[in-house]
Amino acid sequence: MSLQFNPRDITWLAFNERVLQEAMDEKVPLHLRIRFLGIFSNNLDEFFRVRVAGLKRAMDFKEKVIAESFYQTPSKILQRINDIVIRQQQNFDKTWKKIQVEMADEKVFIKTSKNLTGKQKEFVRNYFDEVVESNVIPILLHDNTPMPYLRDKSLYLGVAMRKKDWQYQSNYAIIEIPSRFVGRFVLLPTEDPEEKNVMLLEDVITFNLPHIFSYFGYDEFSANAFKVTKDAELNLDNDIKTNFAEKIEKGIKNRRKGKPTRFVFDKDMDKALLELLIRKLNLTKKDSIIPGGKIHNFKHFMDFPDVFETYERPEERTSFSHPAFENGERVTDVILKDDVLLTFPYHKYNPVIDLLREAAMDPDVKSIQITAYRLAGSSKIINALVYAARNGKEVTVMLELQARFDEESNLEWKDTLEAEGINVLIGIPNKKVHAKLCIIKKRAHNKTIQYGFISTGNFNEKTARVYGDHLLMTADRGIMADINKVFNVLKKPKDDYLPVLKTCKSLLVCPQFMREKIVHHIDREIEEAKAGRKAEMIVKVNSLSDRAVITKLYDAAKAGVVIRLIVRGIYCAVNQKDFKEKIKAVSIVDEYLEHARVIYFYNRGSEDMYISSADWMTRNLDYRIEAAAKITDKNLKKELKDILDIQLKDNVKARILDKKLSNEYVKNDKKECRSQIEIYKYLKAKTSTK
Repeated sequence: MSLQFNPRDITWLAFNERVLQEAMDEKVPLHLRIRFLGIFSNNLDEFFRVRVAGLKRAMDFKEKVIAESFYQTPSKILQRINDIVIRQQQNFDKTWKKIQVEMADEKVFIKTSKNLTGKQKEFVRNYFDEVVESNVIPILLHDNTPMPYLRDKSLYLGVAMRKKDWQYQSNYAIIEIPSRFVGRFVLLPTEDPEEKNVMLLEDVITFNLPHIFSYFGYDEFSANAFKVTKDAELNLDNDIKTNFAEKIEKGIKNRRKGKPTRFVFDKDMDKALLELLIRKLNLTKKDSIIPGGKIHNFKHFMDFPDVFETYERPEERTSFSHPAFENGERVTDVILKDDVLLTFPYHKYNPVIDLLREAAMDPDVKSIQITAYRLAGSSKIINALVYAARNGKEVTVMLELQARFDEESNLEWKDTLEAEGINVLIGIPNKKVHAKLCIIKKRAHNKTIQYGFISTGNFNEKTARVYGDHLLMTADRGIMADINKVFNVLKKPKDDYLPVLKTCKSLLVCPQFMREKIVHHIDREIEEAKAGRKAEMIVKVNSLSDRAVITKLYDAAKAGVVIRLIVRGIYCAVNQKDFKEKIKAVSIVDEYLEHARVIYFYNRGSEDMYISSADWMTRNLDYRIEAAAKITDKNLKKELKDILDIQLKDNVKARILDKKLSNEYVKNDKKECRSQIEIYKYLKAKTSTK
């Protein structure tokens, strides 16, 4: 019997539909529903920039060669993607219309250029003159001139202009909406103090079109938004004369030349202008040409103005201090005695920053080594490392220059760090460094003391407020020894570095070694199941798509191993007819982004537990430097297991993952369990018993 798998890209679209479900759910607070629409839109943009672009490139090769990578031929998947996206876009538009009705009930209105009061018209004219106009440069379009460069992430207005005495002839222009410089939302004055009026920047510009084009004497205008999504692949050349950072810079510049993968436009756009844009962009019927509503680049709505006065943030959505740090001891002193597990965003992120600050000031600290993938805009992590370097510490930062869409900011961080005398590593050729590691070394009383932390998520204090992750603060000798091995490889990468990583005993490290250990653990559970003994595993990851690992899970299910999975996004496994135990898989989508990776094996009652940076995808297991730490403290193991059990009981925000990808909610007659709220209560209760 041939094994069945769901195509990776189709399952990703099913995940994004779960995000859209949150926007559609009337029980979700209104401002969060708007935010979920923004997340859905931003996710879809990145999907077209990366995955759809990759599928289109794959079509240049023989489809049979590619088929196994995608579980279907790229052309079939692209057709399915198009059908799904159009359906989702229709649901998106309906949801946005419904939300606007509810906004009106709370006296919040989106104003356009056509429904302004006299006072607001004057405000919009002045705002345009003083703030916007210097950032607006129209580009006239003609049949015989090439299409100007269109920025990938930008929103544009397509403008049709004519004079009343011109019966049929129109002229056309495009205007880039300068939201990067001005901001997308403008709060308008109102006569009713309880009423809030918000105007989008494109409507401010539309209102001022007669002023912008006054030189030409046009008296009729129509303006409609559109955007172009391009292939975002970084094509790095093999020029041995350029270093890796220079190749990244060149790759970023080459993104300008990326082929369009999607064209989204206001369905009311002037037909002749629409045809002109499609022609100039060299789009065909095979491309994703998607009619939509008036508002595009909805990602900005993740930061919609705080205008809803009826919402009060519940206590369960606030962060609190971990009980280990409540008595005022230095973070360093606490973790030199005991391991501490921080679970974000329930626990405050402060101890991570404080530990680095303490290390920066401690005269006994000699060195700090840390990995960095995605950093906060004004990173307190970097700030602490800079002060450590200024205090004479040897600071090493493994800065991943290929963190997708963060390449430019990481290049800037590279310059900042090197200017402070910090040693910046840029990894191993053809391998992204995705492990989340930090090790601090100090010399006291003729002893070398090592401590640090390892995490499932980025060292980013901003995302730690909304991403669900675990971070282990520890002085465990085994973990520190293994982190040293990883940094030794990163400092002096050689072709034969894999044998070094395989000597790690407390960390499972990618590439390859983590895969081998995962398979080893699953095989052991299979042996137990075949012997009639208890066999169980729980896996929480963001994505599960690696074919070999899924096949091994199938073997375990056939043998009768109890398998429970919590997978937020991509999920390619499908229950087969010959499974003795059906795989139970759910996805939880709620206010916080479920980002933690946790692995549990029953192991004859010994219960092996890991926290990991790696998803179960081929790219992570074989082509990245990743790390999973084994949790040995029995109390922390129990805490992690309890959190997993809470998530597996979720019957409010959990969706069933199955072959149909129908995203049905988990429904049962058990006590209501919304896992993110219950985890807050569980961890908060520990603060009162400490």
